[in-house]
Amino acid sequence: MKTGIRVTTTSVGGILSWILILLLPAGTLHYWQAWVFIAVFAVASIVPTVYLGRTNPAALQRRMRAGPRAEPRTAQKFIITGSFLGLFVTMVFSALDHRFGWSSVPAWLSLLGDVLVATGLGIAMLVIVQNSYAGATVTVEAGQSLVSDGVYKFVRHPMYVGNVIMMIGIPLALGSYWGLLFIIPGAGVLALRILDEEKLLMHELPGYREYAGRVRYRLVPYIW
Repeated sequence: MKTGIRVTTTSVGGILSWILILLLPAGTLHYWQAWVFIAVFAVASIVPTVYLGRTNPAALQRRMRAGPRAEPRTAQKFIITGSFLGLFVTMVFSALDHRFGWSSVPAWLSLLGDVLVATGLGIAMLVIVQNSYAGATVTVEAGQSLVSDGVYKFVRHPMYVGNVIMMIGIPLALGSYWGLLFIIPGAGVLALRILDEEKLLMHELPGYREYAGRVRYRLVPYIW
């Protein structure tokens, strides 16, 4: 029951926060791209959350332990702060783009951006289903075992693949070409998170070093 109340409170608070973050900089309520984006993100987040709550409550609780304070590693506290800040700046800048008309993104491309956002969230959900230890913080729990099948056969950090897809989708969904510029620093922050995470996994997760030898690519096959 407590988890359900927390999920509901977090979901409602998140939706209200995103409405303010997007509509205040946009200076108008007539911003259909923002409303569609919020609806897509809400549905694509809440439905998997309810599913996890019913099928794997422990995995859901791991996902809910998020944010700089929840990170046990000092480096990750700074990295995740930078990640959240980057998301905030991307959304505000995209809303300002709408307000001042810097970009002219066709409706079909904005809707494609929403599809990318939903796809990124779907990939994250698939990762959690296949690996219930895939939490929102960088840590290795007692008794945690290595998962190397499913999406983990292709890259070592499939959840972050979903993050990159969302990075691309968010500014497009909000009708901004200029917002795509923030993909570059966002990807840089994500790379730092991956590199620091792998230091921990190499030392504390049994079998990870051998797994890394078999699956060469961290994020993008044949690139990195």
